[in-house]
Amino acid sequence: MPKLYPEALLFCVLWAALAIWGGLELGWKGGAALTLGLFILIMPTSAAVLSRTGSFQLERWVRWGILAVAGIVVVSMVDLQS
Repeated sequence: MPKLYPEALLFCVLWAALAIWGGLELGWKGGAALTLGLFILIMPTSAAVLSRTGSFQLERWVRWGILAVAGIVVVSMVDLQS
C-alpha cells in the first residue's frame, strides 16, 4: 500500500467538506460548481507551478490559497442568501 501523506489527506478532506457544505447551503448546483470549479482551477495551476519552478513548497501555498479563497467565497455567498 502506498504511503499516506497527512497534508494531502487533510487538503482532500477540507475540499470535500467545503463542497458538501456548499451543496447543502447553496443547493446541488453550488456543490457541483465547487467540486468541478476547484478541480478545474487547482489541478492546472499546480501543474503550471511545478513545471515552471519545481518548488513543491510554492505549489502547496498556491493550492491552499485557492482553497482558502474558495472558502471565503462560499461563506460570503451563504451569508448573502440569509
